[in-house]
Amino acid sequence: MTKVLVIEDEAENRNLFLECLETEGFDAISAENGLVGVEKAQEHVPDLILCDIVMPQLDGYGVLTSLRQNRVTAMIPFIFLTAKSTTAEVRQGMKLGADDYLSKPTTVEELLGAIATRLEKQAAIRQWYAAQLQQVTAPPPTDTTLPADPQSIFPVFPQLKEVFDFIEANYEQSINLSDVAQAVGYAPAYLTDLVRRQTGKTVHQWIVERRMAKACSLLLETNQSMEQIAEAVGYHYTGCLFRQFRISFGTTPQVWRNQHRSSPE
Repeated sequence: MTKVLVIEDEAENRNLFLECLETEGFDAISAENGLVGVEKAQEHVPDLILCDIVMPQLDGYGVLTSLRQNRVTAMIPFIFLTAKSTTAEVRQGMKLGADDYLSKPTTVEELLGAIATRLEKQAAIRQWYAAQLQQVTAPPPTDTTLPADPQSIFPVFPQLKEVFDFIEANYEQSINLSDVAQAVGYAPAYLTDLVRRQTGKTVHQWIVERRMAKACSLLLETNQSMEQIAEAVGYHYTGCLFRQFRISFGTTPQVWRNQHRSSPE
């Protein structure tokens, strides 16, 4: 069942969204403010988040910033709910990594349509990545054939070459958006917007995808332990590898290793 988190401080609006989502078969979770919303996003890792902008304690922009900086929640589709949406506000949200905006009040059709669009796009991205990863990790047909170049997961965009080169050279370290932005001379917000517009993904997503490709290669081609693999792909804690691997592939590294090693040629 698709899990949707609704972060909305106004109880009436929050309950209306929850009722609508539950009627349509979603597993709906609610949070009454931004701080609780961040906690529930990290706890439940929903498939999509609907979030108000103007809230006490932590507004929607703060929620989005916090989630995009966390490996576990960085890739979750995020839709802002707002009673007003000026061009400047929309631009600010998009720079932070928002996927869409819905103006309140919104119709059921608009809400469900926006959710469906974001979930379909997320599914398409995962399918594309799965296909790319299969090419990267496929064993060579003969002993004389070299494995596929791991950097093939990166698309060819001349403007982003420095970005992808830096990720390739440093993904085994604990790098983040700020590190990449500093290395290529861009402000983090600008770089986020640039990479998203050209590739449909964030800098963090590309770092994660490179790490997951390497993790799969090590799982398939070596007998290294989970601790060794986690360290080799830039995670200080094995739990971080497990969480990200489950988000990316819907299973654990051990299960993935067993399935692919036992698969017939």
